[in-house]
Amino acid sequence: MDMASVNSGWLLRARRSRMFEGRNGALSDAARRELLLHGAAGTATVLSVRQSSAHGTESECVFTVQVQLDGVRPYDTRVRQRVRAEDVDRMQPGDVVCCRADPGDPDRLVLYVPDSGDATTVSISKILANGRRADATVLAAAPVAADYAGREDPVLRLDLELRAWDEPKPWHVRLIQPVPLSAIGLVDLGQNLEVAFFTVDHGETVAVDWAASLGEE
Repeated sequence: MDMASVNSGWLLRARRSRMFEGRNGALSDAARRELLLHGAAGTATVLSVRQSSAHGTESECVFTVQVQLDGVRPYDTRVRQRVRAEDVDRMQPGDVVCCRADPGDPDRLVLYVPDSGDATTVSISKILANGRRADATVLAAAPVAADYAGREDPVLRLDLELRAWDEPKPWHVRLIQPVPLSAIGLVDLGQNLEVAFFTVDHGETVAVDWAASLGEE
């Protein structure tokens, strides 16, 4: 059996399963397994999270996320699903998690916390420790409509223009990151920040060095 037949068969089953799932309803266990096995791999930045109920060792949560898939413009969507209680702390506003999306319906997806060896997600601390350095100019900053429970720092969406000595031209990125309260004045239009990055992209491997931007280093 060729791959086209396999994919078309899965998509047909997925379409059938959607008949029994609400637009923002939680996926069935079978549908979730199908997505984890066959869905398009990507990353999702958590914009907000609300816990609606608890089921033993799992919590049912409603997430608003910004999704990054290869070949697709970043988009926001809402996901209702059960997650392990110990994973909830790693799926808060500003955190980046892995996802698998239905190629025929990108709003239909599963979120999951990456394993420590998962290469699809790069932590902010790793970027700051090992990344190249660049100067950034703030083009826009906006608060994310998020539940900040358990977090003191607000989470902002930042549009930045980056310039690095070893790159031929500037490039634009969009980040969603917690901003220390002491650095709020640094995100006004035209302000300069110090950032670290691994490669020229849309912001997936970029992190603001708040300590350096504040002159603390």
